[in-house]
Amino acid sequence: MTDRREFLKKSSLLGLLGLSTNLIGNEKINEIETTLTNLGETNAFNMPKLNYRFDELEPFFDAKTMEIHYTKHHQGYVDKLNAIKSTNIDFLSNDEVKCTHIDNFTMAAVRNNLGGHYNHTLFWSVLKPNPKAEVNLPKGKLLDALNAEFKTINEFKNLFTEAALKLFGSGWCWLVLQNGKLKIVTSSNQDNPLMKINDKTQFEPLMKPLLALDVWEHAYYLKYQNKRKDYITAFWNIVNWDEVEKRFLG
Repeated sequence: MTDRREFLKKSSLLGLLGLSTNLIGNEKINEIETTLTNLGETNAFNMPKLNYRFDELEPFFDAKTMEIHYTKHHQGYVDKLNAIKSTNIDFLSNDEVKCTHIDNFTMAAVRNNLGGHYNHTLFWSVLKPNPKAEVNLPKGKLLDALNAEFKTINEFKNLFTEAALKLFGSGWCWLVLQNGKLKIVTSSNQDNPLMKINDKTQFEPLMKPLLALDVWEHAYYLKYQNKRKDYITAFWNIVNWDEVEKRFLG
């Protein structure tokens, strides 16, 4: 942690507590600094633990791509975040809330690396092994909502696939919940639906990401080369619908 980052954390916590260094004694300051030290351990940017080994998404996602994707690409975003000497990261909030603070004026290093970290963390969580290549479909209230919005689950998958295929260059395809309505949206580079960018304003209803698909070439090029559609088709076999429904109901 940099000195500026520590100063920001201390200032932020003091502000949240409504305290001033001029109004409290050294003993109280030491107590708060101890709290901040503990907070620093939980608020640092860290890699998420995967619920599967790199090879357990075979044959749909190959082990080598998963290893490189996780240990090089995602790790790179985390390392760059932790190296940023900036006072415009809200260290006292979770990563999802941090993303809602990103706008067109946010420094590129924060926007790109925070987006990359949040997006990949969600992506890993909505994947699960399917070694027997069993039929993999949502169920329960999520299935009801998808059918109500898109008529059938197959129509939803077709529309999601079409959106992911049409996305030019690198980016992400998302299923989001906004004002109780399910929507399919895309974002460029490492942006995501939580950010207040482009024409979005702070007054627009929040889009809650439920499902994310990485359509950067590094996510699929080793196995599928330039065949993005084949990669998307494979993706449907390993979607963790239980996790998606948990986010939907949460």
